[in-house]
Amino acid sequence: MDASKCFHCGLDIVEAEEIVFDEKSFCCNGCKTVYEIFSVNDMTCYYDFENSPGATPLDIQGKYDFLDNDQIVAKLLEFEEEKTAIVSLSIPHIHCSSCIWILENLQKLESGISTSQVNFSQKKVRIVYDQTAVSLKSIVLLLSRIGYEPYITLENYETGSKNVDRSLTYKLGVAFFCFGNIMLLSFPEYFEVGEYWLDTYKPFFRGLILILSLPAFLYSASGYYVSAFKSIKSGLLNIDVPIALGIIVMFVRSLVDITFNYGSGFFDSLTGLIFFMLLGKSFQMKTYNFLNFERDFKSYFPIAITRLMDGNKEESIPVYEIEKGDRLLIRNQELIPVDGILMSETASIDYSFVTGEADPVTKKSGDKIFAGGKQMGKVIEMQVLHSVSQSYLTQLWSNDIFQKTVDQKHKSITDTVSRYFTPILLVIAFVSFAFWLFIDTKTAFNVFTAILIVACPCALALTAPFTLGNILRIVGKQKFYLKNALVIEQLAAVDTIVFDKTGTITTNKKAAIEYKGKTLVHHQLAFVKNSLRASNHPLSRMLYDFLPETQSVKLDDFVEITGKGIQATIDGIVVQLGSASFCGLESQDSTEIKNTSVHIKIDGHYLGAYEFKNQYRDGLEHLFQDLSKKYELKVLSGDNEGERATLETILPRGTELVFNQKPDEKLEFIKRLQESGKNVMMVGDGLNDAGALAQSNIGISISENVNVFSPACDGILEANEFEKLNYFLQLAKKSMLVIKMSFGLSLLYNIVGLSFAITGNLLPLVAAILMPLSTITIVSFVTIMSNYYGRKVVK
Repeated sequence: MDASKCFHCGLDIVEAEEIVFDEKSFCCNGCKTVYEIFSVNDMTCYYDFENSPGATPLDIQGKYDFLDNDQIVAKLLEFEEEKTAIVSLSIPHIHCSSCIWILENLQKLESGISTSQVNFSQKKVRIVYDQTAVSLKSIVLLLSRIGYEPYITLENYETGSKNVDRSLTYKLGVAFFCFGNIMLLSFPEYFEVGEYWLDTYKPFFRGLILILSLPAFLYSASGYYVSAFKSIKSGLLNIDVPIALGIIVMFVRSLVDITFNYGSGFFDSLTGLIFFMLLGKSFQMKTYNFLNFERDFKSYFPIAITRLMDGNKEESIPVYEIEKGDRLLIRNQELIPVDGILMSETASIDYSFVTGEADPVTKKSGDKIFAGGKQMGKVIEMQVLHSVSQSYLTQLWSNDIFQKTVDQKHKSITDTVSRYFTPILLVIAFVSFAFWLFIDTKTAFNVFTAILIVACPCALALTAPFTLGNILRIVGKQKFYLKNALVIEQLAAVDTIVFDKTGTITTNKKAAIEYKGKTLVHHQLAFVKNSLRASNHPLSRMLYDFLPETQSVKLDDFVEITGKGIQATIDGIVVQLGSASFCGLESQDSTEIKNTSVHIKIDGHYLGAYEFKNQYRDGLEHLFQDLSKKYELKVLSGDNEGERATLETILPRGTELVFNQKPDEKLEFIKRLQESGKNVMMVGDGLNDAGALAQSNIGISISENVNVFSPACDGILEANEFEKLNYFLQLAKKSMLVIKMSFGLSLLYNIVGLSFAITGNLLPLVAAILMPLSTITIVSFVTIMSNYYGRKVVK
């Protein structure tokens, strides 16, 4: 019987089993159901991406009943809080653009799903959903019905083990075995030894060589065929098309030579070609994995957490030293770095880091709280359930919700070159083949294959990621942690730098503090100290460390008003700490409140103020002198103008100083600069200037052992490395120079390689060796040059 194709999955169907619906043929009710789902939800454009893109849905009745068990579901979820839950599912069937499209539009099929994001390389989809509207089981069944059944094994979740894909290693091993043995068997052919036994058994040895070449041709090179087929099917031509074509042409030509006794063919070159190309691909993957490993292990944020020791003694430790069972103290605006159990009575937690939703969630004592939440309000205590997952914190920081639009010039160059590279390469190959065919048939095939192999945009495509990846590693070692590699390009484009004052160019570590006002009695000092304990503002932390130890008292209420101050309630008594206006001092003589101060008002009575003589960071004057030569500099401050004269003596002439700036005014200041055509970098502490950090082209947060940073910041700089800021900016510019030089080197390689190939002076085997060597050359070049500039740029 004649067979037709299923409209959904593309499989052949027998006429007797054909199901016709909406004038379309389907092989089974499953495919028909998927099409119906798409039709009802106005999603039939799914089929525009690729003909017959779906996988055939399987019979899964009862297979996922275990997902009715809440304890099992809890093990699978990344995050679970009230309505919102997040799960990452492995989807082996992800293979093309249509798969990505349908999986990132799941919310159209199920209203309970908020968002879904596909990680194509890992074949995973991360789904955020409302668990009051849809269950995990329903999502899994939906995915299965539309042909994307997830792969769920509880062993992986319990042990943390991952399946390692070793297919490339196996293919490389098979290719090496075939290549080595074929070279050995081909030795008599090389030397053309005229010996009786060799001539007698020549057909046998050639047949053996042919058989040995089949595993390499059919198995080892299969990845190139599949990639090329999908590329052609989607209407695009990737670099695997000429490679696959070259391999097939060499095999067919060699088969013809042996069959008609024209010669021994090119099986040695063919298997060598496959081996060296796979070796190059293996090297490329190892290098990428190394960079990812470096990224995961070297991107420890310079943030610390307060651990409570015996006797409630507080100790500041790096987040990656947290261990299971530790008791942590979390202040207002601090990030919760690990999963744990709430020990305090109540807590208000903002999970916008994780979900993008800013509505705080109220938790009670004994409730589980998840990593990634931000504590809002009074200080809380928690007990750690798991040690910190650095990769999870990196994932939260890089959440797409907080990404800024970045102009990727180097990427567009790579994309443009790659788009036209393959068609031009195929034209050159066929024209050269036709030309040489009239001169020498053997040379024609050699030229055709060599051209297809030697000219490769891989080195071109690797230039930017490897350069920027290595720069990420270099600056990370110097305690400057960037969200991603694209931030480096944006750093190179900066022309205006705006600094926050308090906590950014001033240091929290040291300041001369003097109290002026009525003497504070012991219980009043205790009220002030305990109110400050929950705050992360630089002045709060300095004053908290300055005050003597007092007894611990319970806060009934705590509110920190950004840019103004703190209001706490203790046993019904209201404590106000903050600016003069916050404590109701507008009517006083402005000269009395000119200095940076924290004013104190307890139970409605104004008592006095702690005045701060700010200590500026080491190397500030030298840093600003260097920056002023190339950048326009601004300083914003929420404080009054008490320190204007001091700053004018420290900072270079022309530095704009703007005082009495509220957080929203800082944001508007940045916006005005951008509207005037400036490319602005904002440097702040992530507290009162979070909005400005988000608005700026590049936001850098200065960290001084406080577990606070804005998700909108693009980089985190350890406070003691502040004076290196100019070095980092110059290194970013040098990295762009390295990319341009590497582009030139890669193009030069391709031009020289093609010129030799076209003239018939390059054998296919030599081209196969040169192909991975070009990748190694480019990677080595960008690594050496970026390391060179990393050392050479004046610090």
